[in-house]
Amino acid sequence: MYLAIIILPLLGSIVSGFFGRKVGVSGAQLVTCVSVIVTTILSIIAFFEVGLNNIPVSIQIFRWIDSESLNVLWGFQFDSLTVSMLIPVLIVSSLVHVYSIGYMSHDPHNQRFFSYLSLFTFMMIILVTANNFLLMFVGWEGVGICSYLLVSFWFTRIAANQSSLSAFLTNRVGDCFLTIGMFAILWSFGNLDYSTVFTLAPYVSENIVTIIGICLLIGAMAKSSQIGLHVWLPQAMPTPVSALIHAATMVTAGIYLLMRTSPLIEYSSTVLILCLWVGAITTVFSSVVGLFQQDIKKVIAYSTMSQLMMVIAVGLSSYNIALFHLINHAFYKGLLFLGAGAVIHAWADNQDFRKYGGLRPFLPLTYSVMLIASLSLVAFPFMTGFYSKDFILESAYGQFYFSSTVVYFIATIAAMFTTLYSVKVLYLTFLTNPNGPLINYKQAHEGDIFMSLPLIILALFSIFFGYITKDIFIGLGSGFFSDNSLFIHPTHEIMLDTEFAVPSLFKLLPLIFTLAASAICLVLSEFFPNILIHFKFSRVGYNIFSFLNQRFLIELFYNKYITGLIFRLGAHTTKVLDKGSVELLGPYGLEKKLLIFSNNLGRLDTGVITSYALYILVGFISYILMAYFSLIYSILIMLIIFGIFSLFFL
Repeated sequence: MYLAIIILPLLGSIVSGFFGRKVGVSGAQLVTCVSVIVTTILSIIAFFEVGLNNIPVSIQIFRWIDSESLNVLWGFQFDSLTVSMLIPVLIVSSLVHVYSIGYMSHDPHNQRFFSYLSLFTFMMIILVTANNFLLMFVGWEGVGICSYLLVSFWFTRIAANQSSLSAFLTNRVGDCFLTIGMFAILWSFGNLDYSTVFTLAPYVSENIVTIIGICLLIGAMAKSSQIGLHVWLPQAMPTPVSALIHAATMVTAGIYLLMRTSPLIEYSSTVLILCLWVGAITTVFSSVVGLFQQDIKKVIAYSTMSQLMMVIAVGLSSYNIALFHLINHAFYKGLLFLGAGAVIHAWADNQDFRKYGGLRPFLPLTYSVMLIASLSLVAFPFMTGFYSKDFILESAYGQFYFSSTVVYFIATIAAMFTTLYSVKVLYLTFLTNPNGPLINYKQAHEGDIFMSLPLIILALFSIFFGYITKDIFIGLGSGFFSDNSLFIHPTHEIMLDTEFAVPSLFKLLPLIFTLAASAICLVLSEFFPNILIHFKFSRVGYNIFSFLNQRFLIELFYNKYITGLIFRLGAHTTKVLDKGSVELLGPYGLEKKLLIFSNNLGRLDTGVITSYALYILVGFISYILMAYFSLIYSILIMLIIFGIFSLFFL
């Protein structure tokens, strides 16, 4: 069963990719969807067997690298962390497969798209189930390559090509540091196996653990789109893909890496404090930027960044809360993206929500599910997001350190902005006066059963999943992680303080801010729009709006100073090395000299016998002189004689 979980998506990908013409469009869709749905059912069974019964399963297939001290097995392990990660990855992936049948129905390259989707799912399963860093890295790179293929699926569009290259190159930065971290692990611990590394972690110098942890953190920052390496995420936008990349799989891979290495990074306070601040800055940055975007997909993409509070939870050593929020986030964020896709699909592929308005009567199901997803996103009480997101904020306050208290207030402000852009999307898309062309309203329609069914299922998860599973993941008496897949150092344990020592005011503060900010914004936009317009066209308002609308000018800084510098270095390198020294040695230098020398040598063939006799005499004298002089002197003498011949006889 456990091998079937790994293999089935790969088989579906192979059938759809290599035999797509044989099986046809419907056959490719059927094979890939059935294989992923069966994998999902098996992973749910594995969750009950491995997770709830605490029976970890380890599978060793074959020996991959056997080089004296370095032994790497191609092996997989299913523990409570693995089976918990498989639940959101495979449920969202299977629903995206089904959704894509309706969304991609008119595309001529369906087989290729479904092959990429299944391959992406397979690589994510490899990443999650690997029992050593090297095999995890195979899945890590595979996910990056599949995201490149999926984002550039419509490769005739220039924007798609640019976005895919941006995603690929940004992830290469993180992959480079992850590779350095793996080399440091190999040098320090002598092995890449999880169990070996984590067992030896307490006995290794904290400085080494810090270096390794920082490398792993930078790798996670690129994959999970944290501040600085976030530029690829809002561009990676084809709709079913965005639900897969942003919600359940790719952005959570970095968080998974940090959670998996918890027995290592727990021994470095530096790495934990870095995680805390990186998560906090990313959250507030992305929520402010998301408020000023006009593209419905980009707003939701920035909301993904602002919702990655799991990094804050990792910095607080609350790995179980991070995992719980990761799973919850996958469901409601997948629902938001698929709902946005349904709106775009119904609205002639227009993504600018300033040209929407009044769509509620035309798209009632889409409005309902996006309302549910948005309520869960803003942590409205008793929705799925409420049980994990607010608990992370409470944990930040409940650590009772200065840094974590500051992070609590930063994250609370970010939560307030999160509410504002969620209200903005719903209001401008469904509730405000119609702003689009009449023909679009005449053609607006709900999607077919393939697009509607995944929305309904994800809506149910977004309402009920958090309440049902909260005691499993973050309950005080839960023994779910008793297999030590997540390790929290006893001195870092803050669950009791979070539950009982945080004042009620600080537990309610995010909700109070959320409701107050929403009410103020709705009142201003409905009853006092002139104030907003006047402020926006004033000098200060114009500058603020431009600065935030251009995403703090980070892309401009990258393009001007980093990308431009690399291009200039590349130009100089080409000029000096490729067109300079290399060509001087090659076609324009040594080659020309050899040609001239060979032509001169050829001219010695004069056809005169006396000349040949002279050559023989010179050669004989040179041969005799070799006995009296060293080899170097003999060669010099011969070169001098040849030079003399060249001068006199040619």
